[in-house]
Amino acid sequence: MWPSSLDIDVSRESLEKLETYHALLVKWQKAINLVSPKTIPEAWGRHFADSAQIERYVSRESIHGKALKIVDIGSGAGFAGLVLAIMRPDIDVHLVESDERKCQFMRTVSRETQTPVTVDISRIEAVQLDFVPNIVTARALADLTLLFDYIYKWVEENPNLEAIFLKGMKIEEELTAARRKYDFSVEIHPSLTDPSGCIAHFKNIQKK
Repeated sequence: MWPSSLDIDVSRESLEKLETYHALLVKWQKAINLVSPKTIPEAWGRHFADSAQIERYVSRESIHGKALKIVDIGSGAGFAGLVLAIMRPDIDVHLVESDERKCQFMRTVSRETQTPVTVDISRIEAVQLDFVPNIVTARALADLTLLFDYIYKWVEENPNLEAIFLKGMKIEEELTAARRKYDFSVEIHPSLTDPSGCIAHFKNIQKK
């Protein structure tokens, strides 16, 4: 059940879709290792709410009258990008994942919840987009320097690109390492679901 004690606003319609998503996760997990098996009993907090908390940092303003385009890299079972797409039908979400079975799962969730998303079966460094994203998201994927390496091709085309990454207790260490190669501004927000975690919101990313 959704952890209502958390300060995360979810509409009734979105919650119903997340419940369908959760049921599919539990069902598919029996055949495919979508997430760590030990996290399934606590999936509502560990995966769904953890992903949902980034929604508050995603702008509600369109860009030149067009929907925000968000690319979620290393999406896995859809965390965090597919949760965000369910919560925000006003944005255009693209999910990048190299595991074909996980992509099949995300497409099934998309269909069953009637949530339009684009699923790209590709390694992050090889993905080819026919647009430039406004925001890139990632959850528990890689250290900051590598994440910036992945997304810099899009930063070069859109200097206003923002990055929202769910990070862990090593955030300060990663920030120090990333600043050796990149300049950026960052806001660090405490995680609502993990005392050792945070949401790192980056802007003005530039190579040194």
